[in-house]
Amino acid sequence: MIFPRECKQIGYADTEPCGKCVYFLSEYLVHKTGPGHEIIRVRTDPGETGLMRKVISEEVLASGEDVTWYPERVNITNRAELIRLATGSGRRCTIFSGHDEHMTFVLDPDPSAMLTIHVYDVRPPLPALSARVSELEATGLFGELDIMFVHHLTDISQTGAEVHPCRAAGFSRTLDADRMVGGETIAGCRASSGIYRECYGDNFTLIDICPIGTVREEPFITRCCQKERGGIGRFNGKYGAVVHWGATPGDIFHAIEGLVAGWRSE
Repeated sequence: MIFPRECKQIGYADTEPCGKCVYFLSEYLVHKTGPGHEIIRVRTDPGETGLMRKVISEEVLASGEDVTWYPERVNITNRAELIRLATGSGRRCTIFSGHDEHMTFVLDPDPSAMLTIHVYDVRPPLPALSARVSELEATGLFGELDIMFVHHLTDISQTGAEVHPCRAAGFSRTLDADRMVGGETIAGCRASSGIYRECYGDNFTLIDICPIGTVREEPFITRCCQKERGGIGRFNGKYGAVVHWGATPGDIFHAIEGLVAGWRSE
């Protein structure tokens, strides 16, 4: 796969106002031809020091039917999404236009070149961690990390429990709003167990819905309502990051950044 790290490496070679020269940062050119566009890799004279430098060699990487131009403008810093789009194009090379008129391309897209991060979350209500990760990914914030995400969501309404943790999820009987009488089956976690025992005793059955317990793949990120369980490391034998239930977008980004660095160092 060839996917330039930055748009400044790519030039559009429709005309040659300075002759056979390119801007000194250019490594690839998008060149319009009769049938469509071609991608050219260029090498400039290493002895020159100006802004515009003489091209001493050219290599056509893709042309003709192998090349397509994606019809919509995209966020060209969202590398994972562009690889997905390029993979689905059915062509060897897909050229993309950014919202700011910059462009990039993906040649021979290979999703396996990206590290897959598994996101584990629960619903209802909104799976906040999963939603925040998707929002941050759409901004291109993770572009430099070369990662993709797979989301695993557990529907806690399917547990068959009589009582759920909080009214915010829309359940009719919840530990935060209703008085318990004993003998209930509760969908909850260690915090739910602690609350029940403090208020009502030990006569209950717990169905554990903590996302940490659903982890099957690594590296992963998930969330937990108990702050002391947060951090990066091994949880039940799997390497990942745990953030607090109320983690901010900044918390989530830094956790993923640290997770990726730790995983790759291991």
